[in-house]
Amino acid sequence: MQDLHKTLELIIGYVKGVWVKKRYIMICTWLICPIGFVKVASEPDIYQSSARVYVDTRSVLAPMLRGLALQSNPQEEIAMMVRTLLTRPNLEIIARDADLDITAANDEQFQGLIDSLSRNIRLSKAGRDNLYTISYRHRDPEMARTVVQKTLNLFVEGTKGKNRIDSDSADKFIDEQIDEYEVRLINAEQRLVNYKRKYNTLLPNQGSFYNNFSNISGQLEQTRLTIKEMEQQIASLIEQVNGNTSQTPSSSFSNIKASSLATRYDNRIKTLEEKLDQLMLKYTELHPDVIETTNLLNTLMASRKQEVEEFLSSSDGERPAQIGSIANELTLEISRLEGQLASLRVRETNYANKVDELKQKIDFVPQAEAERTALDRDYNITKKKYEGLLNRRESSDLARKADLSSEGVQFRVLAEPRVPKNAAGPNRPLNYTIVVGFGFAAGLGLAFLISQLNPVLIRASQLTALTSYPVLGAVSHLNKAHILKVKRTRLLVFLLSSSIITGMYGVLMGAEIMNINIYARIFS
Repeated sequence: MQDLHKTLELIIGYVKGVWVKKRYIMICTWLICPIGFVKVASEPDIYQSSARVYVDTRSVLAPMLRGLALQSNPQEEIAMMVRTLLTRPNLEIIARDADLDITAANDEQFQGLIDSLSRNIRLSKAGRDNLYTISYRHRDPEMARTVVQKTLNLFVEGTKGKNRIDSDSADKFIDEQIDEYEVRLINAEQRLVNYKRKYNTLLPNQGSFYNNFSNISGQLEQTRLTIKEMEQQIASLIEQVNGNTSQTPSSSFSNIKASSLATRYDNRIKTLEEKLDQLMLKYTELHPDVIETTNLLNTLMASRKQEVEEFLSSSDGERPAQIGSIANELTLEISRLEGQLASLRVRETNYANKVDELKQKIDFVPQAEAERTALDRDYNITKKKYEGLLNRRESSDLARKADLSSEGVQFRVLAEPRVPKNAAGPNRPLNYTIVVGFGFAAGLGLAFLISQLNPVLIRASQLTALTSYPVLGAVSHLNKAHILKVKRTRLLVFLLSSSIITGMYGVLMGAEIMNINIYARIFS
């Protein structure tokens, strides 16, 4: 409690010391406030114009063209335009379009103008996706509207123009690449033609050399095997013919097989066997058509067997004629087989020559095939790239036509820039308040500082604290009435001074509330 009492006494001492030095408060307020009021009042009015634009990136054709045409990301395009809108080249365009450049007499002033535009032009989102606000402050309200309008035009036209420039650049690049790859493809095709001419007799048109060599060797072996089989058939038929002419008629019949005899049922049996094979491919053995055909075939086979048996058991007078007919048939069969054998021998010779020729070229094959592989690889890669570029160009053309029919990005201006009627700045009420507060705060600070440097003793306790001697008594001033009069005069002067400053502040604040520019009224 004692500490609190000492603290209160200390604070009261500070306050009384400042009150004694209150003349410094008046000096500071009269030095700071009028000058500050004039400074704030003389600041020119700043007008702000703004515009709001909504960027619609939805497109009806986008889902329909997905996968068919090249499509850019509208969100990325808008974000890029927002980041680059207030760059120096664009600011120079805005300055020239708004005729601000005529106010700059030299490069330094023009640079200052560009810096001012960079500070005062604001592009910000307005609380939702793709909704932007463009604002600008200037002393001239018409110029503020003009700058906002030019910035809005640049934002809208710049995005579309950039899309067209990017599209034209991409098309130009693709066309250059297509021409380059077309030349490379023609050269690759020419190298393949020259390769085929060079190794026309070495490599086959289809397959590799070793596959061709294996196929021809297999055909040669198959032909030789067929020749051996046919030679055995001819030898067997010759033995039958020789046996029929050298043996007795009765013994010759024993060498003739029943299967080699021709009957009237042979053609029908052959036809039914072919029909039965076809039916078995589609049906089972229990199918009615299969059963019927099988029964008919068995009947014909039995009839043929019976006719052969009757022939073999017929009279001896009929047999020599039949034996001669069979010998003639065998002779014709031998002639036919010998003709086929001669054809097979020619084929065998041809295959053998080809095999020998390929064996002579086998040492050159690895190098030739390696060269062919490299040529095919280069040709296929070049062709694939060329076809891919053609597809890209077609997709680009389709996308351009889609852009012409329906723009992918649409700008909707929700609020056009207008000429402001009321000034947006400076905030004179706030500035007046700051001036008044600063004036009185500076006076209080100065009074407190002087009271500490040159203190005035007000109470006896202060003297005791300074000298460490006890105060035994106090003597009052004889002319107390005069002292009280001086104090009242000083108090009135302080109150009058403060009232005048406060009144000036009130008048200026009232003028601002009524939107009256006192400085312009006085000095106009």
